Amino acid sequence: MGLIFKRYLEAPTHCNTRIFGCSECKTHLSTSEDILSKAFQGQHGKAYLFNHVVNVLEGQPEDRNMTTGLHTVKDIYCTYCQTVVGWVLEKAYEDSQKYKEGKYILERQLMCEVL
Repeated sequence: MGLIFKRYLEAPTHCNTRIFGCSECKTHLSTSEDILSKAFQGQHGKAYLFNHVVNVLEGQPEDRNMTTGLHTVKDIYCTYCQTVVGWVLEKAYEDSQKYKEGKYILERQLMCEVL
Protein backbone atom coordinates (compact mmCIF):
# COMPACT_ATOMS: atom_id res chain seq x y z
CA MET A 1 0.00 0.00 0.00
CA GLY A 2 1.27 3.47 -0.83
CA LEU A 3 1.13 6.71 1.08
CA ILE A 4 -2.21 7.94 2.35
CA PHE A 5 -2.93 11.57 1.55
CA LYS A 6 -5.62 13.12 3.71
CA ARG A 7 -7.54 16.18 2.64
CA TYR A 8 -8.16 18.69 5.43
CA LEU A 9 -11.29 20.83 5.37
CA GLU A 10 -11.42 24.41 6.58
CA ALA A 11 -14.24 26.09 8.44
CA PRO A 12 -14.44 29.87 8.03
CA THR A 13 -14.12 31.57 11.40
CA HIS A 14 -16.93 34.04 10.64
CA CYS A 15 -19.68 31.42 10.43
CA ASN A 16 -20.95 28.38 12.30
CA THR A 17 -19.60 25.79 9.87
CA ARG A 18 -18.67 22.52 11.56
CA ILE A 19 -16.31 19.87 10.27
CA PHE A 20 -17.30 16.23 10.65
CA GLY A 21 -14.72 13.46 10.87
CA CYS A 22 -14.40 9.72 11.34
CA SER A 23 -15.24 8.81 14.94
CA GLU A 24 -12.27 6.42 15.11
CA CYS A 25 -9.41 8.57 13.79
CA LYS A 26 -10.87 12.10 13.33
CA THR A 27 -10.03 12.17 9.60
CA HIS A 28 -12.08 14.96 7.98
CA LEU A 29 -15.12 13.75 6.02
CA SER A 30 -17.39 16.75 5.32
CA THR A 31 -18.74 20.05 6.60
CA SER A 32 -22.11 21.18 7.90
CA GLU A 33 -22.46 23.29 4.73
CA ASP A 34 -22.72 20.06 2.70
CA ILE A 35 -25.61 18.62 4.73
CA LEU A 36 -28.72 18.26 2.58
CA SER A 37 -30.89 16.58 5.23
CA LYS A 38 -30.69 15.29 8.80
CA ALA A 39 -33.87 13.22 8.41
CA PHE A 40 -32.24 9.87 7.62
CA GLN A 41 -31.89 6.62 9.51
CA GLY A 42 -28.89 4.29 9.29
CA GLN A 43 -28.03 0.93 10.82
CA HIS A 44 -26.71 2.69 13.94
CA GLY A 45 -29.39 5.37 14.31
CA LYS A 46 -29.51 8.94 12.95
CA ALA A 47 -27.80 9.63 9.64
CA TYR A 48 -27.25 12.73 7.51
CA LEU A 49 -27.45 13.13 3.74
CA PHE A 50 -24.38 14.97 2.39
CA ASN A 51 -23.76 16.47 -1.02
CA HIS A 52 -19.99 16.00 -0.86
CA VAL A 53 -17.50 14.02 1.26
CA VAL A 54 -13.71 13.59 1.22
CA ASN A 55 -11.24 10.98 2.46
CA VAL A 56 -13.44 7.96 1.75
CA LEU A 57 -13.04 4.76 -0.26
CA GLU A 58 -16.06 3.15 -1.92
CA GLY A 59 -16.89 -0.55 -1.62
CA GLN A 60 -18.66 -2.76 -4.14
CA PRO A 61 -22.21 -1.88 -5.26
CA GLU A 62 -25.05 -3.90 -3.78
CA ASP A 63 -28.82 -3.69 -3.79
CA ARG A 64 -30.43 -2.99 -0.41
CA ASN A 65 -34.06 -2.75 0.60
CA MET A 66 -34.50 0.36 2.72
CA THR A 67 -37.53 2.06 4.22
CA THR A 68 -37.86 4.15 1.04
CA GLY A 69 -37.52 1.20 -1.36
CA LEU A 70 -34.79 -0.62 -3.24
CA HIS A 71 -31.47 1.21 -3.75
CA THR A 72 -28.06 0.32 -5.16
CA VAL A 73 -25.48 1.51 -2.64
CA LYS A 74 -21.77 1.27 -1.89
CA ASP A 75 -20.43 1.30 1.65
CA ILE A 76 -17.90 4.08 2.21
CA TYR A 77 -14.82 3.66 4.38
CA CYS A 78 -12.47 6.17 6.00
CA THR A 79 -9.28 6.23 3.91
CA TYR A 80 -7.09 6.37 7.01
CA CYS A 81 -8.49 3.67 9.34
CA GLN A 82 -10.87 1.82 6.93
CA THR A 83 -13.83 2.13 9.31
CA VAL A 84 -17.24 2.08 7.61
CA VAL A 85 -18.71 5.58 7.99
CA GLY A 86 -21.81 5.30 5.78
CA TRP A 87 -22.71 4.68 2.15
CA VAL A 88 -23.13 6.39 -1.20
CA LEU A 89 -26.40 5.99 -3.08
CA GLU A 90 -25.67 4.89 -6.63
CA LYS A 91 -29.22 4.25 -7.88
CA ALA A 92 -32.70 4.76 -6.50
CA TYR A 93 -35.40 2.68 -8.18
CA GLU A 94 -38.31 4.86 -6.99
CA ASP A 95 -38.76 8.14 -8.91
CA SER A 96 -39.41 10.04 -5.68
CA GLN A 97 -35.98 8.96 -4.37
CA LYS A 98 -33.87 9.90 -7.42
CA TYR A 99 -32.68 13.11 -5.70
CA LYS A 100 -30.44 10.95 -3.47
CA GLU A 101 -28.44 9.46 -6.34
CA GLY A 102 -24.74 10.31 -6.07
CA LYS A 103 -25.22 11.63 -2.53
CA TYR A 104 -23.63 10.32 0.65
CA ILE A 105 -25.18 9.10 3.89
CA LEU A 106 -22.93 9.42 6.94
CA GLU A 107 -24.13 7.79 10.13
CA ARG A 108 -24.06 10.14 13.11
CA GLN A 109 -22.68 7.48 15.45
CA LEU A 110 -19.78 6.79 13.06
CA MET A 111 -18.68 10.43 12.78
CA CYS A 112 -17.74 13.17 15.21
CA GLU A 113 -17.43 16.95 15.14
CA VAL A 114 -13.77 17.81 14.61
CA LEU A 115 -14.28 21.58 14.71
